Amino acid sequence: MKLFVPGRLCLFGEHSDWAGGYRRLNPQLEKGYTIITGTNQGLYANVKPHPTHFILHASLSDGIRPEPIQLPMERRILLAEAQKGGFCSYAAGVAYHFLTYFQVGGVEIDNYCTDLPIQKGLSSSAAICVLVARAFNRLYDLKMNRRGEMEYAYLGETTTPSRCGRMDQACAYGNQPIAIIFDGASADIIELNVAKDLFFVIVDLGASKNTQEILSRLNQCYPFGTDNLQKNVQHYLGTISYQITQAAVEALQAGDAPKLGQLMTKAQAEFDRYLIPACSQQLTAPVLHQLLNYEPIQPYILGGKGVGSQGDGTAQFIVKNKTSQQNVIRIIEREFPQMHPLTLTIQANSE
Repeated sequence: MKLFVPGRLCLFGEHSDWAGGYRRLNPQLEKGYTIITGTNQGLYANVKPHPTHFILHASLSDGIRPEPIQLPMERRILLAEAQKGGFCSYAAGVAYHFLTYFQVGGVEIDNYCTDLPIQKGLSSSAAICVLVARAFNRLYDLKMNRRGEMEYAYLGETTTPSRCGRMDQACAYGNQPIAIIFDGASADIIELNVAKDLFFVIVDLGASKNTQEILSRLNQCYPFGTDNLQKNVQHYLGTISYQITQAAVEALQAGDAPKLGQLMTKAQAEFDRYLIPACSQQLTAPVLHQLLNYEPIQPYILGGKGVGSQGDGTAQFIVKNKTSQQNVIRIIEREFPQMHPLTLTIQANSE
């Protein structure tokens, strides 16, 4: 059986998934609200059942193929592997939960191609989790819908040292853009209909960031803000982010690309104002801001912002049309050879 799982691009509302989760401890916090869509890049795999083992042949975006992971389908062993951390731990964590809750044998996954950048805010770890969940679901006819695959992928990732939010596994929905409202432990998923094709450029900045440090610093501001810095973080990830995301949902469904561009630019400016002081070493992000403000691409873009946890990982731009998409990519490839631009097109829903 052949499977494909894309990465996940958070268009709006980054960090608000885990922030909204703190409503379990502090109901005065605002709900989290994100807009997510699948990327055009992802993980390609052949999968088949295996009588006794969980086997993963992974491939990275640079073509490197790490040593295969081969683990007996035993809960204790799978859990120990998951808790070690590292790329293969995500897959082991998902296998552990399927073995815990279902009568399943093993699987062998040959992830023969990956064209999704790793550790760049596009949820490569969530994609491998969803890939494993989908393999168990399809091979053993467990009759899970996409929401079920997403939930077990999330369980698997949180078994590892990763502290991801609940939105990452939305790559289970593929290229269908969705909005998710996060209220404590619950997540309300809304599938979005798009009136017109929308064109984006996603740029791997070819730099570095420390997502764990960003998450650690921001999580220190929850569940109760004790000073102005912490209250400002909560204010942005709550009320401000919610209002911007709600406006973006309306613009996305209307196919209003200029409005989406204005909202992206506004979201980045507010993010910088309220969140940089909480983690200035990572979130000042000079490479990201250099590209967002780079003059030669301005005639072709409608707006842009950081991706995922932000920092110098990945940038996203909404552009005017397909020609503008190619112009932006050509300029970036010429002027910033260390960067790697990718295209993303959200297709209008057919009547």
